Formats: sequence, C-alpha cells, structure tokens
Amino acid sequence: MKLNATKLKMAAQAAGAGEEQLAQVIARPGLNARKAPAAISNWMAGNDHPRAKAEDIRKLAAALSVAPKELVTFQSRSCFMRSSSRKARLVADLIRGKRIDDAMNLLRFSDKRAADMMTKTLKAAISDAEHGEADVSRLIVCESRIDGGPIIKRFQPKDRGRAHPIRKRTSHFVIAVEESA
Repeated sequence: MKLNATKLKMAAQAAGAGEEQLAQVIARPGLNARKAPAAISNWMAGNDHPRAKAEDIRKLAAALSVAPKELVTFQSRSCFMRSSSRKARLVADLIRGKRIDDAMNLLRFSDKRAADMMTKTLKAAISDAEHGEADVSRLIVCESRIDGGPIIKRFQPKDRGRAHPIRKRTSHFVIAVEESA
C-alpha cells in the first residue's frame, strides 16, 4: 500500500483537518512529535519519505473518517526483469488507465515477451488490493511504469583478437492499481 497524495489532500480538506492535527494522530516511537509534521507534509506533496506504514494509514483514515482503501494505491514492483525497458514500455502503455479485466485480456493476447512478466506483476498488485479489502471488480491500473535497470555486460569474440560488447538490459516494472470512484 502506498499513500496517494491527491486522495489524502482531498480527504483532509473534506474533514477540515490540518497537517498539525494529522501529525498528532500518527505520532509513534519512530515518528515523534518533531518528525510527524514533516512526514505529513511530505505525504501530501507526493513524497514517500518516510514511508507510511499500514498502521499510519489506518490512523489517518480513522482521523479523516474514511476507509483506508480510499487513501491508498496498491503497488507492485518486479525488479531486474530481463527485458529492455524500451520494449517493455510498449506493453506498459497498453494497460495504463484500463480496468484490470481488460488489462489482463490485453496482456494475455499480446505477443510481446514482456507481457508475461507484466502479468505476474499485475497479479501481485491485485492480490495486494484484495488483502487491503478493496473491491476487485472496481480496480483500474492507475500507474504502469518501466524503469531501466542495470546492464549486464558481456563480450563476443571476433576475428583478429577483437571483442564486441553485448549489453543485456534489465528493467524494473512498477504497476499500481486503485479503486475507481
């Protein structure tokens, strides 16, 4: 689960709660009275530092009188996947903004190699949403992003003692789903 900044701002405005009030709600041993206001302002700005724990999200939702699933997006990451980011972005662009059953069908019938890897990541995000008690029939893919990973460098021997470099590219897949309104 990851806090959604826009949803948090809207819920805080609707409840009429300020950053100081929310900071008092989430105070805990790791997040004392000095660090809590900075954490709230970071979360409202879209920064995820310090990372919001599930306990913090539950406390914020109770203070704003909303369900915890209304403040979060459910995100899954697959790192170091053996596919170039340029090729995988073609698949990621297909499913962004789609309902999850449409996205699963697009991935199932896509002939791209990255589609199978992306299906596993999407299933993990859906499973996280089920665990967070979200309505699975109303989920949409709000974010599908491909980040470049490290490059594995190899060399192919050629004639007269030369060597040609081979770059085996990797990618990090990030898929987030949220419940639509």
